[in-house]
Amino acid sequence: MGGNGHGHGHGVPYTVPSPDIYKVEDVPELQKVKEKLAAKGLKDPWLRNEVWRYSAAPGTPLSRTYARFFRGAIVGISAFLITISVEQALGISYEPEHNDHH
Repeated sequence: MGGNGHGHGHGVPYTVPSPDIYKVEDVPELQKVKEKLAAKGLKDPWLRNEVWRYSAAPGTPLSRTYARFFRGAIVGISAFLITISVEQALGISYEPEHNDHH
């Protein structure tokens, strides 16, 4: 069973990037947050941990917003259409029953 301690002899399946590659100054949105906090005499030591969210996501802010908003829409719309088709095929109706007791 692979004697290198990494399981199955394949080595480490990932590389951890150096934290030094993430800089708040590289992200205008976070730089504004940093400046607003500094104006109030505050500092967020964890702000650098949010840089990856802005640098790792491809595309423009608009395209990322569009992707987040419509994530899962294809699956959801497909499930909706399948449900409607099955209900139609089985004759399931949600119409109130009309009887002579008004």
